[in-house]
Amino acid sequence: MNSVGQALAKRTGALWMTAVYAFLYLPLGFLIFFSFNSTRQDARFTGFSLRWYEALLRDGRLVDGFWLSLKVAVTTGTLSCILGTFAAFVLVRYHRFKGRTIFSGMINAPLVMPEVIIGLSLLLLMVAIQRSTESWFGVGWPDRGLLTIVFGHTLMGMAYAMVVIQSRLREMDRAIEEAAMDLGCRPAQVFFLVTLPNIAPALIAAWLLTFTLSFDDVVISEFLSGPGVTTLPQAIFTYARRGINPTVYAAATLLITTVTIAIVAYSLWVARATRRREKDLQLAARQDLQ
Repeated sequence: MNSVGQALAKRTGALWMTAVYAFLYLPLGFLIFFSFNSTRQDARFTGFSLRWYEALLRDGRLVDGFWLSLKVAVTTGTLSCILGTFAAFVLVRYHRFKGRTIFSGMINAPLVMPEVIIGLSLLLLMVAIQRSTESWFGVGWPDRGLLTIVFGHTLMGMAYAMVVIQSRLREMDRAIEEAAMDLGCRPAQVFFLVTLPNIAPALIAAWLLTFTLSFDDVVISEFLSGPGVTTLPQAIFTYARRGINPTVYAAATLLITTVTIAIVAYSLWVARATRRREKDLQLAARQDLQ
């Protein structure tokens, strides 16, 4: 390919990427822009105002939904990382065991299964368990609420966490673990003192991913939430069906800002850790040469 063709291909690729990013992020920009509008109109900006952020703080349903979503997302992210780590470790370190194919399929099923099916099946399961415990012990458990939402989100988040952690475990050098065992470490010590520190970036990435998925989820939460239990995405969805409400724009803007700050902070931390690791390797190589 000549220089003209290369330049044309480069420009075409740049224009295509610009169009894709504009399609993805321009709606978010308009949402943030109109969250500062002084009136309820969403077609014309009439002036800068913070009235909708003040209204957001006075809206008890949105505030309560935010704290509930935060509790659910933090719990889901932690449980998903723990269970996903164990599942990934088993699949990567133990290549052959009875039932491995079924186990792998069950772990990966939530990745391809529609959330409507997951939510409906979990709802039927929770109702059956509640009726059984009520008939046996006189107390129906679990009631639909925070606990059942956490169960549903963890089922979905565990699969995503497992994929992220599994890729890091496959890239990890097994010689480090073998060297630790040769020096007298037991398998449990190797796991907690050697394996976990090496996959820490993947654990953080998996936690952020599952936290975001749980915080954003509407479908599973709709099936598993009970009376008086409403997450923030559910509240936003309810307001959106009733018509234009700039308070929802303000809530979405705060969510976007929070997620962006978390992602940028994580990216900076990873970049700093990578540079520090490269410097340590270069220093070790120089010492070996000397």
